[in-house]
Amino acid sequence: MTRDPSLLSINCTCCGAGLDVLGGGRVIVQICSYCGAELDAQNNYRTLRQFKDQKRPETPLSIGMSGSLYGAEFTIIGLIEHAERWGGRVYQWIDHQLYSPTHGYAWLTLEAGHLVFSRRYRGSAWMSERWVETAESPPSVTIEDGRFVYYETTTSAVTYVEGEFTWPPSLGEKTTTISAMSDTAMLGFSTTGSERETYRSFYVSKQQAEAAFGVSLNLNPHRVHPLQPFIEGPNYRFLLVVSFVFTILCLVMAVSFSQRSGERAIERQALKRGDFPAEITIPLEADSQLTRVSFSGNVKNSWIYLDIELLDPEGEPVFEAGRTIEYYTGRDSEGSWSEGSKFASLTFRPDRTGDYTLVLDVPEQGLWTGSGVGHVSGQPFSQLQVSVKTGLSSGLWTFALAGVFGALFLFQFGRKWLHQRARWSGTDWVNED
Repeated sequence: MTRDPSLLSINCTCCGAGLDVLGGGRVIVQICSYCGAELDAQNNYRTLRQFKDQKRPETPLSIGMSGSLYGAEFTIIGLIEHAERWGGRVYQWIDHQLYSPTHGYAWLTLEAGHLVFSRRYRGSAWMSERWVETAESPPSVTIEDGRFVYYETTTSAVTYVEGEFTWPPSLGEKTTTISAMSDTAMLGFSTTGSERETYRSFYVSKQQAEAAFGVSLNLNPHRVHPLQPFIEGPNYRFLLVVSFVFTILCLVMAVSFSQRSGERAIERQALKRGDFPAEITIPLEADSQLTRVSFSGNVKNSWIYLDIELLDPEGEPVFEAGRTIEYYTGRDSEGSWSEGSKFASLTFRPDRTGDYTLVLDVPEQGLWTGSGVGHVSGQPFSQLQVSVKTGLSSGLWTFALAGVFGALFLFQFGRKWLHQRARWSGTDWVNED
């Protein structure tokens, strides 16, 4: 006997409560929302059994609500809650059975504040537990939607049932589902007893669900769902491309500026230890270019401190500065080592044209006889070479600008990378060394 297709409501044959008939001709049982009685929808709704002491799960969606999803009008006709125990924790989700007169049956699953729409997939793709257990790398299947890579295996039990179903569900009934995921969808290969089905699932945003059912949904997701799409935001791709291009452009400019060799303002001068204090005349142009004064001392396991003063063509001080030149070398149980540098420099920008005077002195100097150093004798240095180049340019600010554009690129790229990482963070696949 089949159900009368014109039937719109019934009275529960167990408790007498009025129940809506919503689910179409393939429904075979209806479970009373009031007393938990399972009614035979194909035999005058006689009571088959009764599910007692069921605790109804919390969901903002209820039986009888209708909404348009993926181009079809669906009505919620049943609720079924699943629970999985794993790692000392219990994970629960609620499947809302959907029915459309034109598109048949589907599911809308609520888990951790996220909604997922699922329909049966009629293709031949299948992923077995044995394949997963024996594979050396995550197994995958390819269908018309793309490549789906293994994500997780779950074994859940039914903990609550209510409404109309196309099969007779049972409390405690276990289902093992192997999930594989692509960038936009998920395939679920489910086995319940001797029955097996494949479902294809898509993410439903809160805004999409509210627009579909015309209600405000109090959903508070606390993590990224594996199917949750990345929200790029306004101008995401523009900012990603432009920041990358300008980062490269600024780096090229910075390297080009930094490699300008300039020209010598004076010939290299060698000052002996007894020449200090010393004065060097430097003819310079106020051309907005940088001038660099470089020093090289023949120090070894010693150090000297340079006292530097620069006077402009009028004899007025431009700046006073100090530089330390030190170089140490030795040998210990780990081998030879060295540290420090025999070179120092300073850079400035002349603002007047004329002869500048560089005044140098060595007020402090010393030898070092630390651990691992052999016999040290003599003076800390015997000669200091001074050279001056002008017409230089600095890549400092273009390097800094490249850093700004690079940070913007990494921020945009990193947002998507972190989202993808969060999507796959729940996989139970473990790579073995």
